[in-house]
Amino acid sequence: MALQSSGQIKLSEIAAEYGGSAPHSLSEYHGKGNAPASGEIQIAADFYGTSNATFTAATGGTVTTSGDYKIHKFTGSGTFSVSVAGNAAGSNTIEYLLVGGGGSGNANGGISVSPCTESIVYCAGAGGAGGYITGTTTSFTASTYSVVVGGAGSSSSGLGLTGNAGGNGAGGGGNGASGGCGGGAGWGYCYNRSAYTWNTQRGTGGSGSQGGNGGTAGDYGQGGGGAGGNGSGQSGGSPLSNSISGSAVNYSRGGSLFNTSTGAANTGNGGGGTGYYHGNVGGGSGGSGIVIFKYKFQ
Repeated sequence: MALQSSGQIKLSEIAAEYGGSAPHSLSEYHGKGNAPASGEIQIAADFYGTSNATFTAATGGTVTTSGDYKIHKFTGSGTFSVSVAGNAAGSNTIEYLLVGGGGSGNANGGISVSPCTESIVYCAGAGGAGGYITGTTTSFTASTYSVVVGGAGSSSSGLGLTGNAGGNGAGGGGNGASGGCGGGAGWGYCYNRSAYTWNTQRGTGGSGSQGGNGGTAGDYGQGGGGAGGNGSGQSGGSPLSNSISGSAVNYSRGGSLFNTSTGAANTGNGGGGTGYYHGNVGGGSGGSGIVIFKYKFQ
C-alpha cells in the first residue's frame, strides 16, 4: 500500500514498500517514488504518498476498457503480449474465458447393421459444444503468449490453458465423439430383405471433459452436450452465460436435432444434427471458439 502523505516516515517503512537489502541506507532508494536517480533525497517530498505498486499492461486482440479493467477479446488466433506483470492488488491476476470450437453434426451415413439390404434410414447425432473453462490465474510474466482460437472441432488455447474442441455427432447407429462436450449418438434403422425383418442400431453419446455428454440414441439421433448440461432427445445441452466481456453472452450450447445449421461464430456452439432423414444428408458444422482475458490496469 502507499506510504502516508503526512507525518514522519521511517526508513524501515520505505524499505517495506520498496524492498532492498538490510542494513538499509537512504541511497539505495534513488529512483524510487519521486526520488532522483542520484543526489540528495528529501524524504517527505520524494516519498509522501508514493507506492511501489505496478499494474499489468498488455496488448493483443480487441481491447476494451470497463472501469479499472482492460478486456482483451480474441475472435481469431494471435498473440497476447504482457509488457508489465503488475504487483498491485487485483492486477497480479488475469481472469480468463476459453471456449473451444464446437463439434459438427454428422452426415446420415455410417450404419453398420448387417445384413442391411434396403430401406435404410439414417439418423445422425448433433455436435457437442466446445469446452468451456473460466477462472483466474497468477501464472504469467512479462512475455508474449500465443493465442489459438479454435475453428469447428478445434481447441482454443492461451496462457497455458486449453478449451477442448467439442466432439462430433455420430453417423447413423454410431457413437458420439468425446471432447470438450460430447457429441450426440446416432441411430440407424434398415430392412433385411432376406429375413423380412427390420434391424436397429443405437449408439451412445460421447463424454464431455469440460461440459456435458452427448445423448444416447433412442428412436433417432441425439443432441450434443453443452457446457451447462447433457444432450437429451432432440435438444442439445444448455449453454453457460459469462459476462467477462462486459455483457452477458451464452457460450457452448450443444447442437440440436432436425436442424443442420452451423453453430454461431465465436460461441463454441455445436452443429445441428439431421435427426430423421432418408439418404445421406449432412449435418451442420460447429461454431468457432473464443479467448478473453481481463485484468486491472489502474
